[in-house]
Amino acid sequence: MATQLNGQFSSRIGFIMAAAGSAVGVGNIWGFPTQAASHGGGAFLLMYAVLIVLLGYPMLLAELMVGRHGKTNPADAMAKLASHSIAKKVAKSIGFISIITATLICTFYSILSGWFISFAISPITEAANLPTATSWLTEFSASRNLVFTLIFIALVILVIRQGVQQGIERWSKRLMPMLILMLIGGSGYILTQPGAMQGLKALFTPDFSMVFDTDVLIGALGQTFFSLSVGTGAMMVYGAYLSQKEDLSKLTAYVTLTDTSVAFFAALMIIPAMYVAQHNGVQIFAEDGSLLNADTLVFTVLPALFDTFSGASHYILAIVFFSLMTIAGLTSAISIVEVPTSYIVEKTTISRERATLLVGATIAILASVIVFNFEALFGLIITLTTERAQPLIALGIAIFLGWVWNRNQLISVIAAQEGVNTNTVFWRIWPVYVKFICPVLIMLIIMQLFF
Repeated sequence: MATQLNGQFSSRIGFIMAAAGSAVGVGNIWGFPTQAASHGGGAFLLMYAVLIVLLGYPMLLAELMVGRHGKTNPADAMAKLASHSIAKKVAKSIGFISIITATLICTFYSILSGWFISFAISPITEAANLPTATSWLTEFSASRNLVFTLIFIALVILVIRQGVQQGIERWSKRLMPMLILMLIGGSGYILTQPGAMQGLKALFTPDFSMVFDTDVLIGALGQTFFSLSVGTGAMMVYGAYLSQKEDLSKLTAYVTLTDTSVAFFAALMIIPAMYVAQHNGVQIFAEDGSLLNADTLVFTVLPALFDTFSGASHYILAIVFFSLMTIAGLTSAISIVEVPTSYIVEKTTISRERATLLVGATIAILASVIVFNFEALFGLIITLTTERAQPLIALGIAIFLGWVWNRNQLISVIAAQEGVNTNTVFWRIWPVYVKFICPVLIMLIIMQLFF
C-alpha cells in the first residue's frame, strides 16, 4: 500500500513557477532553436505549435491529474488508476519506467548544463588574461566535462534536499523571473543587430514541403514532450504536491503558455543571432545548406558571435547568455531529480537528505560513465529517453487515464476542483480526447520512429 508524499506547494504561483521551471529548460533554450534551425525554421515552429496544442497541453494535464489523484510516486500513482491486479502491475511498470527515464535524462542533462557553467566562467578567465584556463573551460575534454557535471549535480542536490517549499518552490520563484527577464533582454538586444532580420524571416517563413517530413514531426514531438517534462514522472510528482481544489486546466494552461513563450523567445534570440554571426563573418551553413555544428550550436556559433563585438560587451554577453542557460538547466533538473528522490523517500525509511545524496551519487556515477564513453553513449541516451521512452510513457498514461481509470471516479476528481463545472465543454471533451485522440496521434508518430 503506497503512502502519500509529504510536502505541498504553499501557493498557486509557487506551483506555476516550479512547474514552468520544470518545463522551461535547456530543451527550450538550446533544443528548440537547434531543432528549428535544423528542420526548416518556420516548418518546425508550425508543427511544434500544433503539437503543443494537440498533445502537449492535454498530456501535461493528464500527468498532473494522475499525480494529484495518486498523491504518491509515479509508479503507485499509475497503479491507483487500475482495479485489476494485472492492470496494476502494468501501470506500476509504466510509472517505474518514467522514474528510470528521469534518472537517465539527468545524466546527459547534467553534462550539458555543466558545459554552460564552464562557458559562463570562461569570459572571466579570458578577461583576466588566463589563456590556459580559458582553453580548458571551452575546449572539449573528459576532465572539463567531469568537473562541471559534478558541480551542476551538487547545485541541484543543494536545492532538492531542502524540500518542496523551502527548496523547489523558493528557488523556482527566484530563478524563473530572472531567466525570463534575461531571455527577453537578450532577444531584444540581438534583434537590433545587422543581419537579425534575415534570421526572423527564416524563423517565421514555413517551408510547407517540410511540414510533414518525418524528421520534422519526430523532432517536434520529441521537443514537445522533452520541453514540457511529459513522460518523466516529474509532473506526476508535482501534481502530488498540489491541493485537490486547484483548477488543473488553468494551471496547465499557464505552465504550457510560459514554456512555449520561453521557447519562442529563445528561438527569437538564437536563430537571428546565427544570421548576425554570419553577417559578421562567422560560417554557420555548409555548402549544401545544412547547419554546421547543429548539436553544439550554442557552443560554436554564439561564442564566435560574441567575439565579433568590441570592448567588454562580448564578455558581458557571453556571461549573461551562459548564465541564462545554467539557470534553465537548474530549474528543469530540480524537478527531474525530485522524481527518484521522492520515490526513495516514500518507499524507504531513508531521510530526504540522505535520499538526495544517494540519487545525486547515482546520477554522478552514470554521468561519469557517459563522460568517459561520450561518443558511444551521449547521443544514445538522449535518443532512448527523449525520442523513445517519453512518447511511449505518454502513450501508457493516455491509455490508462482514458481506458482503465473508472470514468465516474475521474469525473468526481474533476468535480472536486474549486470553481469547476464538469458539464462545461472543456471537461466533457478532455477525457474523451485523451482516450481516443491522444493515443492515436502518439502512435502515428511513434510508428515513424520504428518503421
